[in-house]
Amino acid sequence: MGGLTPGYEQLEIDSELLGGALIPVASGMARDEGRSAIRIDNRYAAPHVARLQPGQSVELPEAPFPQGPPARENPYPRRERAWQAMRMDVRYVPDHSVLSVVVGSRAYGLDTEESDVDRRGVFVAPTRLFWRLAKPPTHVDGPLPEQFSWEVERFCGLALEANPTVLECLWSPIVEHTTAAGEELLAIRDAFLSERANQTFVRYAGAQFRRLDPARPKWKQAMHMIRLLLSGLHLSRHGEPLVRMDAHRDRLLAVRRGELPWEEVDRWRSELTARFDDTGVLPAEPDRRRVEEYLASTREAAL
Repeated sequence: MGGLTPGYEQLEIDSELLGGALIPVASGMARDEGRSAIRIDNRYAAPHVARLQPGQSVELPEAPFPQGPPARENPYPRRERAWQAMRMDVRYVPDHSVLSVVVGSRAYGLDTEESDVDRRGVFVAPTRLFWRLAKPPTHVDGPLPEQFSWEVERFCGLALEANPTVLECLWSPIVEHTTAAGEELLAIRDAFLSERANQTFVRYAGAQFRRLDPARPKWKQAMHMIRLLLSGLHLSRHGEPLVRMDAHRDRLLAVRRGELPWEEVDRWRSELTARFDDTGVLPAEPDRRRVEEYLASTREAAL
């Protein structure tokens, strides 16, 4: 096959964005080598982003072909349509973002020098867009690497179902961005809680356990399995997930490094799982009325 050699690079572009620069997010052009967050196999494509303040402007780079690249039939029309849809969806973040937090190892206090910055967020699509047949997206990847955001209604639905990933977003110790709607969402976070979390945290950890091979375990995955059980058990007993793992950091990192025998890790998992029950502090059902009132007021504000 001809063309460029496919590759993937992840570069930090936060500092350039904060400075108001126009940054190539994904590029296959030679001029962007070493600058774009993602390297792609298309020598004519280079979508850019910029975070501008009022009154600020940027100069657009010169296109490699003033009238476009040489015409040719696209062998992957479905892929092109998906790419166009993604480019349209990404405008919802950060334009309509109400909450952005850091999750993953950096939020848990388990980060190393190689750890990524994982971001999760919530955006509120303009209400009028829901009056069309084509609805706004329920979630968006990007525009930054390792960034994922939910539309507020989807986020609330997942939180009411006690989705561990979503619930932990509401207790992240690293909040990078919030608006009034984001502050209100954090203020009602206890409304999403219910005894269902006892089942979901154990079920998610169990799914991770079943994917592990005792003969050759993926130790990072094993660490996060234990971390998830610790977080869920704290939620059951104290009414909020345990995000920072400072008290368990040394032992968890020993698991990640493969320093604990598999039998000890499995025993730790079994002991934690056995401690989950329905006698904790969580209510039987979430407070759906408070959540619906929040969602209604947020939709009205976005008219």
